[in-house]
Amino acid sequence: MTTSDAAHDPGFDGAAARRNTTGIEIRPMPENRWRFFVYSAIGLAMFFGSVEIGGESTILVDHALTFVMWVLGPAVPWVVVALVLLGTVRPFATGSWKRSTLRTVFALLNIVGLVVAVCAAAGFYPGPLGNPDIGPFLWEKLGIPVGMLVPVGAVFLALLINYGLMEFIGVLVQPIMRPVWKVPGRAAVDAVASFVGSYSLALLITDRVYREGRYTGKEAAIIATGFSTVSATFMVIVASTLDLMHHWTLYFFLTLAVTFAVTAITVRIPPLSRVPDVPFEGIEHSPEPASRGNRLRQAWDEAMRALANAPGIGRGTWATFKDGVLMAAAIVPSILSVGLIGLLLATYTPVFDVLGWLFVPFAYLVQLPDPALAGKAVSVGIAEMFLPATVVAGHESEVLRFTVGVTAVSQIVFFSALVPSILATRIPVSVVHMVVVWFLRVVLTILIAAPLAHLLL
Repeated sequence: MTTSDAAHDPGFDGAAARRNTTGIEIRPMPENRWRFFVYSAIGLAMFFGSVEIGGESTILVDHALTFVMWVLGPAVPWVVVALVLLGTVRPFATGSWKRSTLRTVFALLNIVGLVVAVCAAAGFYPGPLGNPDIGPFLWEKLGIPVGMLVPVGAVFLALLINYGLMEFIGVLVQPIMRPVWKVPGRAAVDAVASFVGSYSLALLITDRVYREGRYTGKEAAIIATGFSTVSATFMVIVASTLDLMHHWTLYFFLTLAVTFAVTAITVRIPPLSRVPDVPFEGIEHSPEPASRGNRLRQAWDEAMRALANAPGIGRGTWATFKDGVLMAAAIVPSILSVGLIGLLLATYTPVFDVLGWLFVPFAYLVQLPDPALAGKAVSVGIAEMFLPATVVAGHESEVLRFTVGVTAVSQIVFFSALVPSILATRIPVSVVHMVVVWFLRVVLTILIAAPLAHLLL
């Protein structure tokens, strides 16, 4: 029976595979393919459509967050405390705190984060927490916004992730992945997963594909340290803190471009260039087959295949919401503990002033205002990616704030979350390698982003 005949067969389920002339297995277009267009359009609008409501012009996800916080009212701080409590208890309940020394340290630091959260929610800021630039800032500008925005944003991320858009984009960008970044085309899904989902999701994909033999160790290391950046929802927090939301579209796409440009450079120099290009131990390498035929058609076929297996809108959004809750629960305690340590060091010690001098020559070279402050701001990012924004928030120079905002995301490596996440995988990259990659990425981002900021702002 031909495909055409089967389509009219009452017993045909509409999801059976067929093959096009390229020999690539595809599925017939689902009858509800309107979901691809409608849900993807809504998802794109929520994250990239800036609308003025109530005198404030920002993206729709930000407006949704404002509405949710208005509904919750005085309960908002305690909702965040509940998230922190979940994130603090979970490592001990699952036993993950025993997997490595670093995980043990972060599990103990989460307890510090819980104490800070409870004190802040109660309006009690003892000792140095009473500094408006430390306790209140950490809680009101980072803890609460991140704790609320990640779950809210995750609801709408389902529209971008589940209904074929990721697969459609992934196939289209395959031809540039190997020449530019030295990774297979399938790595595009990891990259998109980070920007529209989370680095934890992207790392989960990378680790699994590496252990299955579809990535080599070198490819996995490149993807983990070059594409596993924070998501769009986290970028909203950075842009909002730096008063850049009126430049949101420019900020997002320029950050994306700079991040990937820096990755294209770092893959060609040590330490990443020296990571062995071999598969996972004991697993046979399964390289990606060469793509043939009409790429746009293949992208559409992949999108339709994903759509045919996509969950309903209710189940899909509930699943991403739960993931968002767990992610917020994991991140906020680190922000309130590692972030607090970073702020205390930045405020009361010269540690980051000294470290920042490593970057002053580069900031001076690209004519950033206040090079010493710029150096300090980007250096503190190694502790927590939000901290650079806190150092230059309120500075009169938009070019400086914009450059630091791009660097905070493009640096990718930071100890409060990404480093322990990578160490929890089998990806062959060490802490020393990650620190070196962080330094290289910060320098390269400054050299690329600052001239663009001067030109475009």
